[in-house]
Amino acid sequence: MTGASFQIELAGIDKVDAVFKSLGNPDLRPLLDALGAEGESQTRRRIEEEKTAPDGAPWAPWSERYAKTRNSGQSLLQSEGDLLDSISYQVIGGDEVEWGSNLVYAAIHQFGSDDMPERPYLGLSAENEADMDAIMTDWAEDLLQ
Repeated sequence: MTGASFQIELAGIDKVDAVFKSLGNPDLRPLLDALGAEGESQTRRRIEEEKTAPDGAPWAPWSERYAKTRNSGQSLLQSEGDLLDSISYQVIGGDEVEWGSNLVYAAIHQFGSDDMPERPYLGLSAENEADMDAIMTDWAEDLLQ
């Protein structure tokens, strides 16, 4: 993705490595699709509802001058909905999945610039990690049965 993305590589995750060792070479595509879909959903929720960074820090508000140019239906990182609509995931190899936005300005929102504070929307909160862990656990348990 050109704009900004978050990536998970399954190699090195203890639970997944244990399943690999016990089952040989399982098909990871269903797991990667589930993790990617969850990451996409979590990111969309962060933009639409939570308005916080993955670490729980609230995003910086608009500057007073910029806020005067916004309509009542607009909120942080949501003007016309292009960023939200651009959030997607893709499996990018045998054991990797990434999600994010391909919009050129997506990285500026994520990392900030000289003129705009960062408003991180990509990443995993503790709750997000627990959700991902539950997906991996369910996948591993299904394979081991």
